[in-house]
Amino acid sequence: MPRPPFLPALIGLLIALSPGLRAAAGKPNVLLIVADDLGYHDVGFHGGRDIPTPHLDRLAASGVRCTNGYVSYPVCSPSRAGFITGRYQQRFGHEFNPRWNPASPVDGLPLTESTIADALRGAGYATGVIGKWHLGAHPQFHPARRGFDEFYGFLGGGHRYLPGSHVDVEVGAGRKMETHADAEHASPMLRNGIEEPEPPELTTRLGEEAAASVTRHARATKPWFLYLAFNAPHTPLQARPDMLAKFAGIADERRRTYAAMVATLDEAVGRVLAALEATGQRERTLVFFFSDNGGPVTKRNANASTNTPLRGQKGDVFEGGIRVPFLVSWPGRLPAGRTYAEPVISLDVLPTALAAAGAKRDPKLPPLDGVDLLPFLDGQKNGAPHARLFWRMDGGEAFAVREGQWKWFRTYQNAPQLYDLAADPGEKNNLAATHPDVAARLSAAAAEWNRGLTAPAWVNNPFGGFINLPGPGKTAVP
Repeated sequence: MPRPPFLPALIGLLIALSPGLRAAAGKPNVLLIVADDLGYHDVGFHGGRDIPTPHLDRLAASGVRCTNGYVSYPVCSPSRAGFITGRYQQRFGHEFNPRWNPASPVDGLPLTESTIADALRGAGYATGVIGKWHLGAHPQFHPARRGFDEFYGFLGGGHRYLPGSHVDVEVGAGRKMETHADAEHASPMLRNGIEEPEPPELTTRLGEEAAASVTRHARATKPWFLYLAFNAPHTPLQARPDMLAKFAGIADERRRTYAAMVATLDEAVGRVLAALEATGQRERTLVFFFSDNGGPVTKRNANASTNTPLRGQKGDVFEGGIRVPFLVSWPGRLPAGRTYAEPVISLDVLPTALAAAGAKRDPKLPPLDGVDLLPFLDGQKNGAPHARLFWRMDGGEAFAVREGQWKWFRTYQNAPQLYDLAADPGEKNNLAATHPDVAARLSAAAAEWNRGLTAPAWVNNPFGGFINLPGPGKTAVP
C-alpha cells in the first residue's frame, strides 16, 4: 500500500515538536557511574554471593563486561583525574589525593586540563555531576568551572552517610585513632554552590537525585552527560538500618555493614536505570560503570571488601589495586551479555563518549591517552585497544606495565617482578628470572613513558606508607 504523500511531512513535524524524539534521533546520552573502593569480588557478575547486586548484574547482562578493566591509579582522586581528562594524571602532576584545604589553589585538577564535561558541553550536551568531587575544594576547581552545568554533592574525598554521625580519622605519626566529625567528612552538601541539609542517607539520596536528573532531561532539546560519583562503599562504614537487617546473617560486623552499603549502592543504580527505562531513554544512553580503584582490604580505611582472586588492594599496583569491575552498556549499539577480555582502562571513557557523540576534540589540546572502545566492544575491530598500559605511584616509587598477557612492575625498594596474567591472575609466580627479555623490554617501556610525565604538584600520602620523592621537578625511574 503506497504511503500517503503527507506522511513524511507529518513525521518531520512530530520530530520537530518533540525534543525527546529529536534527541533520540541524534547523539546518545552518556551516563558515567563510579563506585568508590568497591571490591573486585563483591558483585554478582564477578561471582560474589554474599552481597546480591541484581541491578548491577542486570546492567552487566545488558552490555559488555570487561574482565580486564583497569583504572589509571589505585587511589581515589588521581584515578578520577585520569578518567575525567582521558589522560594519565601524572602528565599534569595529579599523583596524590589533594589535601582537604578549600583555601589551596594548588590541591586540585590543574586548570590547564580540559574535562569530559568541557568536551561534551562543547558538543551540545547538558552536563551534570552528582556525588563525590574530590578534584579540588578551592572555588577555582569547583564543578561549575570545569564544564558542568549542574552539581549536587560534596567537594571532598569522603563524607559521612548519616547526618550528625561521627567519623574515624587517623591523626599523628603514631596512627592513633580519634573519633570526631572531621571537616572533610562533614563538609556541606551543595547544589550549584548553595548549601543544603544533609540527606537521611547519602547513597540513597544520590540515586534519587540521579533518577530525577534523568527524568528531568528526558524531553530536553539537548542530549545529556551525567557523572554519578558515589562515595560508597568507601569508609566510614555506615548504612541504613533496613539494609543492615537484610544482612543479619553475616557475623562480621564490618563485613555486614559493608554488604549493606554495597546493596544500597546497587539499589541506587537500579533506581537510575529504572528512570532511563520509564522515560524511554535506555536504548539511546551509553552507560559506563566501574570502581575508582580496588577495595582496601587491610590498609587504612579498610572497608571489609574482597578482591578475590586478585592480589593486593587499593594503594597497590598489584591487580587488586587497579583492576576493577568494569561495564559498558548501550543497548542501541553494543551487544548484550558479551565478555571482553582485552585490557581496557578508565581513560577510554572520554574518547569513547566523544566518538559516540560524533564530536571532535579541540586539536590544540594535548593528546588523549584513552581510545574509542566502541569498535572493539562491538566486534568491528580485532586486537587490543592498547599496546601497553602504564602506572606510576608516588612520583616514581612504583611502576607497572601491562602488555598483552604480561604484567611487569617494580614497587618501592623491591626487585622488579613479572607475571603472566593469562595463566596467573593472582600474581603468585614471578617469572622475571625466567623471561628476562620480557622484563627488560617492559622496564625500558616504563622508562620511556616516564620521560613524558611530570613531578607531582603536591604530596599527600593517605596510607602512611613509604614515600621518598627524589626532589622537586624530578621523578624516579624504573
